[in-house]
Amino acid sequence: MKRKITNWGNYPAVESELYHFRTEEELKKLIGLPSVIARGNGRCYGDSSLAPFILSTLHFNKALSFDMESGIFECEGGMLLDDILQIIVPKGWFLPVSPGTKYITVGGAIASNIHGKNHHIDGTFCRHLIEMDVLTADGNIYTCTPYQQSDLFHATCGGMGLTGIILRAKFYLKRIETSYIKQTQIKARDLFEILDLFETYRSQPYTMAWIDCLKQGKHVGRSIMMMGETATREHLKQSHIATALGVHPQKHISFPVNMPSFVLNPFSVRAFNQVFYMKNWKKEIHNIVHYDPFFYPLDKILHWNRGYGKKGFIQYQFVLPIENSKIGLIDILKRINRYGIGSFLAVLKLFGKDESFFSFPMEGYTLALDFPMKQGLLPFLDELDQVVLDYGGRLYLTKDARMKPEIFWKGYPNAESWYEIMIKYNKSYKFRSSQSDRLEITVPANKKNYANSTHIRSHF
Repeated sequence: MKRKITNWGNYPAVESELYHFRTEEELKKLIGLPSVIARGNGRCYGDSSLAPFILSTLHFNKALSFDMESGIFECEGGMLLDDILQIIVPKGWFLPVSPGTKYITVGGAIASNIHGKNHHIDGTFCRHLIEMDVLTADGNIYTCTPYQQSDLFHATCGGMGLTGIILRAKFYLKRIETSYIKQTQIKARDLFEILDLFETYRSQPYTMAWIDCLKQGKHVGRSIMMMGETATREHLKQSHIATALGVHPQKHISFPVNMPSFVLNPFSVRAFNQVFYMKNWKKEIHNIVHYDPFFYPLDKILHWNRGYGKKGFIQYQFVLPIENSKIGLIDILKRINRYGIGSFLAVLKLFGKDESFFSFPMEGYTLALDFPMKQGLLPFLDELDQVVLDYGGRLYLTKDARMKPEIFWKGYPNAESWYEIMIKYNKSYKFRSSQSDRLEITVPANKKNYANSTHIRSHF
């Protein structure tokens, strides 16, 4: 039965039929549908896992093996990071890369090639991926690695589910002595100071900053830097030693209903930003915190996306190359001020060099912003898209819900090379999504009109 399905941004809503599978045999029968897209836990923000026919991986979610000596973990593609943490943390291991929520699947982590607070040191999730099994449009299952069936491996990493369905994955974990983080917070008076702090503390394993995107004048871009490293047992209070490798709690609070749209306005956002910035009354704060509030602060609030109202919201995330980051960020922050409503959740991160074939990160700075859906937002974001492109940047496909095709094809220099590999394994567009149609990836009539041919180069 068809029903309207949305992902985490609650925009757009797509009329869909949702199917579940528990075995490969059940899945292969479902591949007979006209066209499909895999969907994990629906934590991407836009329409990249929405389509008329959706295959949910949530019941294909078993842990398969865990080598506690080498830190190699293998599981099915529908397993949540949350469930993996429950297994590995008590044994002294952690995820090599983690986004801002633990409620995503491993398949989703690969399809998005997720990044975290440690990209400047550890890169993306797929950098730690040993091998994976992918079911392609012809019904075959390929075991691929960086060296075997390597074109499929690299095109699947960040490929948004368009090369096939990720059945299994094997990847390296990161050893930890405790499940606590030695955290430092530093207030920055403006954008220039926060960028200097990122460079000064580049050797810190985990870094990010909350940024006040509505502050104007000489304090534009004022921020709070948050950085951390895994705490050792010597860092812990005696009362924490017994739970030195304790996992995250399961207690949550919940947004029971959608927030009225009038609650989010320029006054409320400015007031929140002022309180958030001033709550750190010291310039610098040091403390020991559990990994859960450090990596996943919003996970304790179930359905926090309802805070943006029934119309939903757009999470807008872009990256600018390092040489253009300072001038580009100032330009974009000024435009947001003129637009008149900013974001409670504005997160700035530093990316290191990235060797991925087809992924979002590049060496530079990425800013993620939440905008509630309202009249005038989409034309404003079209304006920002062009600004990002002019500075040599691009948008994150996992957060995208409305980008125009030319922004995608011009922003991803390997898009044409990736497309040629994708279509090799996805003949007749068996795997397609609302996003891939919108970006004219799986509706290819005008595809080559947008690509900047001077940037195209094949890796294979």
